[in-house]
Amino acid sequence: MGQTTLSIRMDESIKRRFDAFCSDAGMNATVAVNMFARAVLREKRIPFEITGNDDPFFSIKNQSRLSEAMDQLESGGGDRTCANRG
Repeated sequence: MGQTTLSIRMDESIKRRFDAFCSDAGMNATVAVNMFARAVLREKRIPFEITGNDDPFFSIKNQSRLSEAMDQLESGGGDRTCANRG
């Protein structure tokens, strides 16, 4: 199988830390990235959870609370005058 090069940009500090981790794990960054690519292709997904929204509004707990409140309002319960309270 032929080889090719993948060139990516990465923060210098992250690269140093990633290289150190790979070394501690007995591999180099090339092996680690190849393992990642193979896992993606095998599983047909990113092989770990990706989260990126730190806004507490979107937390599971808050979304559940909002859903319950909407259910109450739609069933005729709840206090509609307080809908805009913080």
